[in-house]
This record gives sequence, structure tokens and C-alpha cells, in this order.
Amino acid sequence: MNYADLNLDSHIVAAISKLNYVEMTPIQQQTIPLILAAKDVAGLAQTGTGKTAAFLVPLIERIMRTKEDPNHERAFKDWNPRSFVLILVPTRELADQINENVVKLADGTGLKSFPLYGGTGYDKQKEALASGLQFVVSTPGRLIDLYKENFIDLKQVRAIVFDEADRMFDMGFKDDMTYVLGRVPRDRQFLVFSATLNFDVLNTAYQFGAEPVEINISRDQAKADHVKDFIMHLGHEEKPQFLLSLLKKENPKQAMIFTNFKHNVDKISLFLMNNKIPAMGISSLMSQSQRNTVIEKFKAENDQNILVATDVAARGLDINGVDMVVNYEMPQDAESYVHRIGRTGRAGREGKAFSFICDRDIDSLSRVEEYTKKKIDVAFLEDVDLQKDFKAYSHHDAGFNNKFDRPQRSSGGGSRDSRGRGGDRPQAGGRGGPKRPPVERSTGPEYKAGASGAQPNGAVKAPHAAGGEKRFDKKPNGATVPVKKFERSHKAGPSPITPKGKDGKPVVSAKKSPSKNFRQTTANTGYKKAAPASVGQKMKSFFRKIFG
Repeated sequence: MNYADLNLDSHIVAAISKLNYVEMTPIQQQTIPLILAAKDVAGLAQTGTGKTAAFLVPLIERIMRTKEDPNHERAFKDWNPRSFVLILVPTRELADQINENVVKLADGTGLKSFPLYGGTGYDKQKEALASGLQFVVSTPGRLIDLYKENFIDLKQVRAIVFDEADRMFDMGFKDDMTYVLGRVPRDRQFLVFSATLNFDVLNTAYQFGAEPVEINISRDQAKADHVKDFIMHLGHEEKPQFLLSLLKKENPKQAMIFTNFKHNVDKISLFLMNNKIPAMGISSLMSQSQRNTVIEKFKAENDQNILVATDVAARGLDINGVDMVVNYEMPQDAESYVHRIGRTGRAGREGKAFSFICDRDIDSLSRVEEYTKKKIDVAFLEDVDLQKDFKAYSHHDAGFNNKFDRPQRSSGGGSRDSRGRGGDRPQAGGRGGPKRPPVERSTGPEYKAGASGAQPNGAVKAPHAAGGEKRFDKKPNGATVPVKKFERSHKAGPSPITPKGKDGKPVVSAKKSPSKNFRQTTANTGYKKAAPASVGQKMKSFFRKIFG
């Protein structure tokens, strides 16, 4: 079925012609007529099969028909100048991606769209909302913030789309989705699209009055047709060598390398750069502007054609030129595997995906093969293809060597554990991780007990030593000088608090008191015990008492 058969608005026809859209994909062919008829739809299809156009094209068509004739069979009911279509997505990258598609497909129609997400300022987003938008593409958190500040009226939503809704549930957005659904009109059109769809998503839709028609074009096939995936059995320490060798052999135009750990992104990128393979990294550790810059460079035609990423980039990056994907580690869940390898083989192009399998990846491999219902073919590298001369990769504190390491879950702003720190951040004393330098103390005049980190006076802190504690103050020229301080010696000798006699020497005693009540030495008490009286002295004292 071709787009020409849909009798679309002339502006939309011109826009899709520029994009060379002629024949509809299976998901588009089955969902577009339903959306044009104002039906609720739940579309399930593999990544890269045109799900975004499957809901954007008919929604743009409905708005255009509404403006031309409010009574048209495709028109929205009760549409007014403030009405809009709301598209909710789990990540910032996906928000940008869908907004770009709206701009392209609505070219010449006069319809406006703007992405809303965190990590950027509010001012431009508030200005865009005030100017009037027909499409709002947003992550849940920023949308709710703007709603609470009365910058967006959810009662004006005429259609709501959840893209990658299962991932939104995985990332903990279920409450946010429920919050939004409870504030939009119940008679709005409800659309949900994803590569995988779970019961919770549909159950939530039913709770808020949606009755979606379920379209599943991949019930017996979990991954895309145009992707050939392979596994390579190897040791954990061999992964860098195999990665380098595989890239040299396949020589991809654009490749994405996925790792479960965000702290591995820079290590892998640096390893490739050190071996003369241009590479860039993207993870939640980067700011939004940095991530946008990396994505733009990767999309452009240049020598930066290798992107190392966590699952943050596994969703929403619609880059048709990617012809190879490498799983440096197998993902923890099978759905992420489908989305990772779905970054290649898009728009009918052929793609390859390779997964490195060591003993740590066996369980994940089993889950993936059970989910996809097929055994993944095994690939090999001949000895002649293995790179022997290369700059080594540092395995220090990589992967599961650190007990505090955690696989990163995709999110717009990065993953955090319950204590608010990055999941793969090594802690002091962690087995397999580097030890922190000894805690040091400072003695400057502004030093406060219990304070840590750099001191306001710039004092240099020195570690504890076996023979006592030394402290240093900083001179203006940067040199350090010892500050006098009471030091308790661990060597044998008189205590520093021993009293001194008239001659200036410490008063000591070599004998201990025979009485159980006097076990302290004179060195500890500072008092000299009287010697026992003789028999003569006792008799003399007795007669003095009698005779005076």
C-alpha cells in the first residue's frame, strides 16, 4: 500500500515526497487508517520499521483536516487554537528525534512543535508554549513541572502518544504517566507504540478509558528482518583485542558499541582513539549539551564514525547509516538487546550485530535466546585477523571487577542508586577498585573538626604517621612548614605529664606500691609515696602521745 492511496492533505504529500516516502511499512499500513478514523491504537513492531511516521503522518493529517473543515470525518472534535497533540517519551534524545520528524513531516503546513525535557533552561520552552504549539514532545518530568507552573494546559490535549512506553515503565515513569493521564480529557485519542509491549502499559491505558486496537506485526519475531546478529565466545580480557580486530576487519561506515557500564564508555573510546580509530562516547555522565554535540557529530559525515554508548542511546537515535552494532557486554534484559541491534538494519538496509560473550555474559545470552526464540549464530575471527600490535586497554576497575559497579539503566538524566550516587561509581575500599589516599588533617586557623576536603585557608593536610601526627601550614610561596604540636611518643620513657623536681628532672620511682589501692606509678600520679616507718620510730611516736 502506498501513501498516495491515503488521500492526504497536499502539504503532507509534498513533505513525504521530499523524504522519499512511497510505500508504507507493515506497521504504517495497519495503523495509519485506524488513527485517521480516530481509533485508539497500541502498535507493536521492531525498532526501525517506521513507527514514528505511523503516528505522526495521520495526526498531522487530522489537524490539517480540522483546520479546513471541523466537520470532516478525520477532524478532531472540539479543536481550538490552544489544542495540541502530546507525545511523551522516556529520553531527551528521543524527544529531539521525534520533534525533528514532526518538523520534516509538517513542512509547509504551518504546524509548530517543540521538545520539552530537563537538562536545559525553562525560558525557551515557556516562550514556545506561549506562542502556541500543535505538537508538544516531552519527557514526563519536565512536562509535569511546566504543568504545575501553569505554563501548559493538559485539558487542551486532543491526542496523547506514548512512544517506547515499556521503557518508560522500566525507568520508573509509571506514576508520572498515571499523573498525566489523569489530567487530560478522557475522550482524547490514545496511541502507544513500542518494540516490546507489556501488560502494565495496556492495563494503565484501560484504567483511563482507552480501548486501543492492538496491532502486533512481530508476534513471532522479536528482532528486525534486516539485522544479522552473531555472538563471539572469548575471555573477558580479550574483549578489547577482539573489538579492535573486528572494527579493522569489518570497516563499518558507522558503528555503535554498547556497554552496560557508563564508566567504561570513556575507557573504550580512549582505547580506540589510542589505536587510531576515531570514536566518541555518550552516557548519562555527560551534560545534555555535550550529548547533543556528540550525536550531531556522529550523524554528520566525518571520521567520527564510532559511537560508544550505554543504553541511554539505545532508544530514539534514528540514524539510518549505522551498519554495525557491537555489544561489548550483553545487556541484562532481552528487550534491550532488541533495541540495541535495532540501531542497525534500518529503513530496509542490511546491518550486522556482534555480541561478545564471556563467562559473565552467559546468563544474559540465555535470556536473549529464550526471548528471541532462536539460537544466535556463532562467529569467529581467524588468527590472521587478530590485531597483535596495539596499545593496551586498561582493565583496572572495569566491569564486574568492582563490587560497587552496577549496569546502567537508560534514562534521560543518568542512573542513580538509592543513595543518590552513580551506580558504577567505585567507593573507597571496594575490592578490585583503587584505594583512596589516606585521610589527612589540616591545622590552619579556619580548620574545623570533622571537616573534609580542601580547607578555606589552603592548608595542606598530612597523613597519620606511626610516631605521631605532623601538621603543616602553607607558606605564600607554596612551601610547607611544620607546626609545633604536642606529640605523644610510643617509646618507653616518662609521660609528657610527669612533674619535674627542683633540679628540672622528672620525678620517677622504680618501685610500685605493694597496696592494691596504689597500682599507679609515681610517673602517672605525680606524687611521691612515703617510706614505711621503722619499729623505733613507731615506739618513739607512741611514748610522745603518752607523755607529751
